Amino acid sequence: MQFPLLKLKLSSRLILFALSDKPGHHNFELLHKLVLPDGSILRAQLPGRPTRDCLFCDPARDGTRSCSGVVGVFNCQGAGWCKLAKKTRVHDAAPGTLTVAVTATDVDTIAQLAGPDWDGQAVLYAFKSGLRELIRLPKGAALPVTLKVLEYEVFHVCPLKNIAPNISFAPIGLLDMFNAGGAVEHFGVQVTSADPVDGDNGNAIGENRGSKARVVLRLRGCGRLGAYSSQRPLKCTLDSSDVEFGYEEETGLLTINLPVPEKEMYKWSLEIQV
Repeated sequence: MQFPLLKLKLSSRLILFALSDKPGHHNFELLHKLVLPDGSILRAQLPGRPTRDCLFCDPARDGTRSCSGVVGVFNCQGAGWCKLAKKTRVHDAAPGTLTVAVTATDVDTIAQLAGPDWDGQAVLYAFKSGLRELIRLPKGAALPVTLKVLEYEVFHVCPLKNIAPNISFAPIGLLDMFNAGGAVEHFGVQVTSADPVDGDNGNAIGENRGSKARVVLRLRGCGRLGAYSSQRPLKCTLDSSDVEFGYEEETGLLTINLPVPEKEMYKWSLEIQV
């Protein structure tokens, strides 16, 4: 199978896939996005299901994990399975672009993942986009997506959790893996203390603010870990050791590099103080 089509097929099989490459004809760059160095893969807890708007549609013709979900958008118009010829036939040699809208509720169980206190906000991480975009979606908002034929995009949808006054957080997972959120096996929050207060005016002292909450993540795998934080973290510790992190003020993207673990199926413990 040609590599461009292989990428399209693999991205649609984040839940279950089989490797049938001819010996000596492997795309290792692509396989690294599916398989961890210890040979294991990031699995979702539930099987893949179509979104409700395409249950009774032919996408060739008519144009969950514990902390997040995945929405795949594909433009595979132009060809489809012919019941008479028993093979795939091209019925439109030059199909047009496809425009759809992606919402957080396209993940059917997102309200269950988020919990009863969820206010409807979410962050979407666009895996295939050149900039690997992180978008914050208000409640009820939709993100328009336009694709050319045989193009696709994979969105990791993470409910936004308010962990302290004016601070929200959402774990994404391993940013360079197709099934990014499969790396996050636990997400917990512990409220710590309030900001130091200036006695003269009653305002919090931003430069010397104290930790309001501690985010606790249990993770698997290695590589670039991403999360959304509305405020720059004060400190990050991985297995009780301080680690460096990157933070983008414009998008709220927090990144930490997870090293290759020495043990197979190892689970990291990451604490983030905000």
